[in-house]
Amino acid sequence: MALSDSGPLSESAGEVFAQLAALARATRPRLAAACALSKPTVSAAIAELEAAGLVERDGTAHGSTGRSAAVYRLARAAGYVLAVDRGSTQVSFRTIALDGELLDEDQTPRLDQAWSMIGAALRRRRQDGPLRAAVVAVNDVVLPEITADAETAERVAGAVASLRLPRSVPVAVENNVNCAAIAELHDGGDGDRDTFVYLQVGVGIGAGIVVGRRLLRGRNGAAGEIARLAYPWAERREPGREALEARLGSPGLMRQVGSVWSAADGPLPQDPEAVFALAAEGHARAAALVAEHAAEVGKVAASLTAVLDPGLVILGGGVGRNPLLTDGVRRTLEDLSWPTKVEVSRLGERATVLGAAHLAREHGVNSVVTGAKWRSS
Repeated sequence: MALSDSGPLSESAGEVFAQLAALARATRPRLAAACALSKPTVSAAIAELEAAGLVERDGTAHGSTGRSAAVYRLARAAGYVLAVDRGSTQVSFRTIALDGELLDEDQTPRLDQAWSMIGAALRRRRQDGPLRAAVVAVNDVVLPEITADAETAERVAGAVASLRLPRSVPVAVENNVNCAAIAELHDGGDGDRDTFVYLQVGVGIGAGIVVGRRLLRGRNGAAGEIARLAYPWAERREPGREALEARLGSPGLMRQVGSVWSAADGPLPQDPEAVFALAAEGHARAAALVAEHAAEVGKVAASLTAVLDPGLVILGGGVGRNPLLTDGVRRTLEDLSWPTKVEVSRLGERATVLGAAHLAREHGVNSVVTGAKWRSS
């Protein structure tokens, strides 16, 4: 059944639809309890959603008293969403049903061909209803219109435009590290993650800040842009804009390696992975460089904890996930800051696209609740 331009759902139907998206499968009694609505109101809401082709029956649940109740789920034709991690060296994507079921995923290092990969995936999903929303994660600051500068806005727009997404689909853009922090909030672990800092160390350096289970974006949308910290923090040395990232990102680490490496140290390592591998094997020069780098990253973490006192720092990124860096950051925090747990992200390089998928689902469900318009992709 198709729905066309019928306007928003009733308030109760919208609440039931959102709860069913969160629960995946549920009976009317369970939905009534979750939404704090009466059973007749939930029955009416289910009838409205069924008539719109948005929910369908999915079997029967039997209780301990012998009673049975119909189980409902979102209809496949209710639609799906798209999440894209538009990185600087790789593009990955996920398509997800509104109830969270993974429909498709892939990645490519060919930025010039990412649009064809995603386009083919969207064509495969034509039987799954409309593409309700898309979220694109970019490795740039996503500034609100009131403070956006033309250069940043142009870079972000260009990154999104390169994907050639359908024009009819609403597209939201989010910073890649913020997306990774959202993924850590929902999928990263079993412990208390109400407040934490996700510190990504790789080609660049950045932080995603979650306080009370809410992402902190800031007035300019730039909360966590720690590349702008006033580094270096040394007497008689003037700090420069983004000097911290220039020093602690992977290119800065390799410049530091190249400046002190000698013939006696053996062949010059060509990337951070090689430096850390040598350090793990006990290579004296590599171990000293890694220890220095970890201490510097630890100072960044200590600066963040001095302001936020999050209780938890999660390390991510290609360099940040290395155990040698983790140990050094932990030691520096113990020396300089409040008691703070340090963990390594379990999500790895998938964190950004997973977080973008969470945001896309929120946008997609909201589009049904407030507009319920089918769109053709």
